[in-house]
This record gives sequence, C-alpha cells and structure tokens, in this order.
Amino acid sequence: MQKPTILIVEDEESLGKTLLLNLELENYNVKLADNGKLALQLFNDNNKNFDLVLLDVMLPEINGFELCRKFKTVNPSVPVIFLTAKNQTSEKISGLKLGADDYITKPFELEELLLRIQNVIKRNAKQGSSLFEFGKCSINFETFEIKDIKGEVSTLSKREIGLLKLLTDNENKVISRDQIIEELWSEKENSSSRTIDNYILGFRKYFEINAKDPKHFHSIRGVGYKFTR
Repeated sequence: MQKPTILIVEDEESLGKTLLLNLELENYNVKLADNGKLALQLFNDNNKNFDLVLLDVMLPEINGFELCRKFKTVNPSVPVIFLTAKNQTSEKISGLKLGADDYITKPFELEELLLRIQNVIKRNAKQGSSLFEFGKCSINFETFEIKDIKGEVSTLSKREIGLLKLLTDNENKVISRDQIIEELWSEKENSSSRTIDNYILGFRKYFEINAKDPKHFHSIRGVGYKFTR
C-alpha cells in the first residue's frame, strides 16, 4: 500500500523539522516548505497529489488562507488542516469556509495532531476511493467515467475500467499479460495479448499528451504493462 504524502507549510524552523521527523516516523512521505511560494511550487511539482496539507496561517510570501484558495482551485479534494497561533473564532470560520478539514491552535499536543491527521486522511481516502486522479486526468471506478487529457468525459467498458484499476492499484509495478488475463477474463472466454494492447493504445489516446511517447501507460517488451504518474 502506498504511503500517504503530506505537505507541511510552516515558517517556524524548529516546529517544521519536528513535524517532518515525527510524521516520517509515522510512515508518511513528507515535504516541507517554509514559505508560501515554495509551498505552491512543491504542490505543483508533485502533480497536486498530496493526501494532506498542514498549513500555517501566518507565512512569508503568501499567507495560509490565500494558499488554501490556490490549492483548492487546482485540487478541490485535497484535505487541509490549518496550524495557527490565533485562537479567534473568526479565524477558524475563515479557514473552514475555504474548505479546511480541521483547525488546530498552537501550542498543541503532538499526539492530538497525529490523531487528527490520521482521521482526516482516513475520512478522505474513504470518500475518494472510487476516484483516481493523475495530472489533469481522472478515473471514476464506480461510474466507469474518465476525464481525459483534454478535459472531456467518456464512459469505458467494465473490462477497460478493470484493467485501469489493476494497473493503477499496482503503480510503478510491471503487470504481466498472464496476470491481466487471469484477473479480467474467465476460463471460458477467449483472450489475447492483442486485445490488451488495443486497450493500452486506447488509454494512451485518452490520457497521454503524446501517445507515441507515453508518460503513464508503458508496454514492457515481452513482459507486460506498467502505470506511472
């Protein structure tokens, strides 16, 4: 199972490093930014695929509320927990109105923060389990709908969605043709590598900027196929 990735945006150096160390010990992937501009760059460089943002309100360059607006514009589903020294009701309301999932006031107990992080990630993983997003594209495994590289929505067949699910669940791993056939076809059905090849070609037309130079859907000669972000 892939480790959740957290972006910490905190300008207080000692607190930022403490959070980084403790979250890594809790088996999270962690990125740390000490100002708003760097946070925005990290967010975009990582294809907006963070499972959570821990966001200080008072920051150099771009404040936390403005950063939250920017994050939510490019990825409305990204969970945000505000960290702030302010304890005013109006500040909490402002953060929650921007779509923040939680709000914790400094100083705080580390154990409480870790529990809140765990709860927010669990809650959002449950809500978004049927939707897989990568780059500008998405796959809805419940409705069989995809949003392609052009932003157009299409409905795929059950088997196509099954293959997408198999590949994305095993991100960065090569899945053999035999494994695909075993997973997606019954013993009574006729199946062939050519059919799988055609599905992969179709995925490239939907999801790749350049289908001849794929970034996401790779054919590994003589072995099988692999999905990468």
